Amino acid sequence: MPTNVRWPRLGCHAGWLLMLLALVGCAGHDLATRDAAPLSMDRALILAEARQTLGTPYRYGGTSSRGLDCSGLVQRVYARAGIRVPRTSRRQYQRLPRIERARPGDLLFFATAGRGQASHVGIYLGDGEMLHAPGRGRRVSITSLSRDYWQERFLGAAAPAP
Repeated sequence: MPTNVRWPRLGCHAGWLLMLLALVGCAGHDLATRDAAPLSMDRALILAEARQTLGTPYRYGGTSSRGLDCSGLVQRVYARAGIRVPRTSRRQYQRLPRIERARPGDLLFFATAGRGQASHVGIYLGDGEMLHAPGRGRRVSITSLSRDYWQERFLGAAAPAP
């Protein structure tokens, strides 16, 4: 069963929200997922490898168990599944095959630096959750995609794995 974005009740604020959207435009894309599809062996391996990185410290430019940044995490996990991906989140977003609905093991891209370009990437785990390397002073963790922060910055998804 597809998992779609849940929107808060708008009530009497709907008019204000619509007016605000008309003024600023739509910055992101709908973060839609499909969790019911069966997983390939590649995807199962990707998810298992991704979970092995939980708790690894964030390190800018990091690609090892000593420290990972978001795109280094993705590159490491996918390499262990035998799939090559570009090094940076921006290149990953530019070069990997885009999809409409993310499945577990797919990549999710976000514009977190405010320039409308991919600056963060995570691995979709299913059930509305993403594994990622969140930033300085933090560790690889799992976060809910229902948070407004992620909804507002979502750019798109890609599927490097079959």
